[in-house]
Amino acid sequence: MLRSTASCLFLQGLLHLPRILLPLLLAFSLLSAAVVSGCAGAPVQEMSNARQAVRAAERAGATAAAPEVMGEAKQLLKSAESNLRRGDYRAARDEAELARTKAVEARSLAETAKASHQP
Repeated sequence: MLRSTASCLFLQGLLHLPRILLPLLLAFSLLSAAVVSGCAGAPVQEMSNARQAVRAAERAGATAAAPEVMGEAKQLLKSAESNLRRGDYRAARDEAELARTKAVEARSLAETAKASHQP
């Protein structure tokens, strides 16, 4: 009798388990969907940041002062734009971030070169 009572209590506990877990599972599902959709979306901000960094480097004279680094930045940006058009958002995001980094480096080199030529 004690054994059947324990089994019955255990089964009753299982019946209540979904009610407790349902909000947690729902919250986890929504959070997971938000994270996945954030990663899967078009890298609009990253592309904009890369374009702005390349333009700023060009205005700073990086095309003449750091042509290799500037060339890399422009090539990475072109590749990112190509990946964006194909829908390969992960590659587009990665290359846009690299393009931005290279453009910032090129701008820094150009500004350093300008500063060293001033009296």
